[in-house]
Amino acid sequence: MIKLNNYPTKDPVLVTCGLPYASGQMHIGHLRTYVPADVFVRLLKKMRVDVTFVCGSDTHGTPVIVKAEEEGLTPKETYEKYHKVLADTFPKLNIFFDNYAHTDIEENHHRTLQIVNTLIDNGHIYAKEIETPFCDTCGRSQPDRFVRGKCPYCGSDARGDECDQGCGRYIEPGLILEPRCAVCDNPTRPITRKHQFLKLSAFEDFIGDFLKNVDGTKNARNFALGWVKEGLRDWCITRDLDWGIKFPGDDSLVLYVWVDAPIGYMSSTEVWAKKIGKPKEWEKYWKPGNGRLVHYIGLDIVQHHCIFWPAMLKGSDYNLPSAIVASGMVKIEGHNFSRGRGYVVWVLEDYLDRGLDPDYLRYYITSYTSQTKDLDFSWDAFAEKVNNELVATLGNFLYRGIHFTHKHFGEVPEGKFDSKLKKEVESAIETITDAVNEYELKKVADEVLRIAAVGNEYFQSQQPWKLVHFRRTQQRTQGLGSVI
Repeated sequence: MIKLNNYPTKDPVLVTCGLPYASGQMHIGHLRTYVPADVFVRLLKKMRVDVTFVCGSDTHGTPVIVKAEEEGLTPKETYEKYHKVLADTFPKLNIFFDNYAHTDIEENHHRTLQIVNTLIDNGHIYAKEIETPFCDTCGRSQPDRFVRGKCPYCGSDARGDECDQGCGRYIEPGLILEPRCAVCDNPTRPITRKHQFLKLSAFEDFIGDFLKNVDGTKNARNFALGWVKEGLRDWCITRDLDWGIKFPGDDSLVLYVWVDAPIGYMSSTEVWAKKIGKPKEWEKYWKPGNGRLVHYIGLDIVQHHCIFWPAMLKGSDYNLPSAIVASGMVKIEGHNFSRGRGYVVWVLEDYLDRGLDPDYLRYYITSYTSQTKDLDFSWDAFAEKVNNELVATLGNFLYRGIHFTHKHFGEVPEGKFDSKLKKEVESAIETITDAVNEYELKKVADEVLRIAAVGNEYFQSQQPWKLVHFRRTQQRTQGLGSVI
């Protein structure tokens, strides 16, 4: 934790979450990021921090194309369908963004092209011929998720752009070994194609310094620093696809989804600013100044947010992230999360549609484990935590206090704060503030439970029902005495 970034703060804070692909329903794996971010924003508001919370759907890239081909839809029809699903689901989980946009809006196209053109003008982008996989069976170049093969770093079976089964490294186009088409499973052949590259290697020293100073979680910094020590490769920022934002000056190429996706944070902030009637308000976060950017992300997209994104911002003269908060992964009943193998919990079908309270799930996700550790969702553990902690401890304390007060007074009566109890509350506030600064919301939940337990114990030991009975007896006695 960097002391300079302590909360509360007078600086304006923008909190973002990694954009979900608009290609399917929401599952519990998504919530590992969105729930903690929402809770963090609520805590900042309690501290009277000027905070804005934005997100949006990722509408480009191969996941949307793959889903579109599966369902016989166009990419636009696909993202419109699932963007609505996502946008409608978040409020049902009591997650409320100040703006939830998507990456195919005019603002994102404009801002993406502005940033890319600035990078070109500043000499950070260049063209280079590379070998890319072509599938003769499908009759087209196959980028990213349309290709599988062997990871050049660890040898695991991997996607064309990421080692999703092994080391998690980003894989540049043309580097995957023994490539095969992910659609028909036939081997692909290399063809030579001109693509555009960001000179990421020129940002190596900058990224190293940035990572040593950025706030957030250690897992994000340490993973990224490990990649920097190995040496940064220049980054291919274009793809052979029809769907996406066209590269300036070459309509045969579109920008890689990880170019325009994080820019979606910026464009969503622009839409928010217009929505509140202050079109320039987005600049207090994104133009150089004292605005703070806090990114809540999954561990699988650390490389994009800790290396690619800061380089893009630096090269185009925008503000840099103040904190990058990476969550651990999600397991289901002890198994690695897998939709194909059935180890998944769907937010609508498996949870909300069964009438379960969203706050139970929010509590489980927030309180189960540290932000950086893997979260294992088990229905038995879920029931136990809700019943023994949320209901028996916190719920019991709130019910006893509120019910007793309403029954006997009808309002909160005036009284003197017990000095020992006051110290407990002050200690809890201090602990919670420290936990917010560490981005460790489990510590917040634990402290809330602790102070609730203190309250239950105090309530029981003081026996206020006896005091009420004694005072009323005194009042009746005094009343009778005045009559006599």
